Amino acid sequence: MATLYEIHPETPQARRIEQIGDALAKGAVMLYPTDTVYAIGCDINVKSAVKRVRQIKQLANDKPLTFLCSSLSNIASYARVSDPAYRIMKRLIPGPFTFLLPATKLVPRLVMDPKRKTTGIRVPDRAVCLSLIETLGNPIISTSAYLLSDDGSTPIPTMAVGQTLDKAELFDRWDKLVDLIIDDGSEPGYEVSTILDLTEDNRPKILRKGLQADLVESSI
Repeated sequence: MATLYEIHPETPQARRIEQIGDALAKGAVMLYPTDTVYAIGCDINVKSAVKRVRQIKQLANDKPLTFLCSSLSNIASYARVSDPAYRIMKRLIPGPFTFLLPATKLVPRLVMDPKRKTTGIRVPDRAVCLSLIETLGNPIISTSAYLLSDDGSTPIPTMAVGQTLDKAELFDRWDKLVDLIIDDGSEPGYEVSTILDLTEDNRPKILRKGLQADLVESSI
């Protein structure tokens, strides 16, 4: 049974964040809220935990994992950011956007795309996420806790606009699969992030339209 942590959505309790950070550093896997959907996550640098996330989500090793950073400067440690990419990202961060970028050596092989050597990174607009990353000192893995449709755009079953997923059901589903469940009082979202490919200079490309896709289109 997972340990439940109730966290304030705007001013996360430092002691509880530290407890979660300590658990993640020791290999814990968590269910937690992001600014898009609830996600399954762990410390990016704990290999055993990353492997467990893959097993839980039944993801092959060649399927790259997205992770969360705390800032644009933090991203620069894990990805090569060109000047054009920097300008675009600066306008969008923080928010529901996943940036596909060339990975640096700090990105574990188990996380990146093994063929393209790229990685997906986000800076979420969520106090709980940012506090966890800053306290842990490492990025955290972020893979949707939902089963997505074939194009990766919507959870199954598809939710109507304005409808929310049942949080109690979600928590119950993951209770025996993860070590920690983080609850900041919000209802689970169902709209995924917009994915923007920034691997080629001057040729940004939207790979998936999700939240605030119109803002991305106006920024590239």
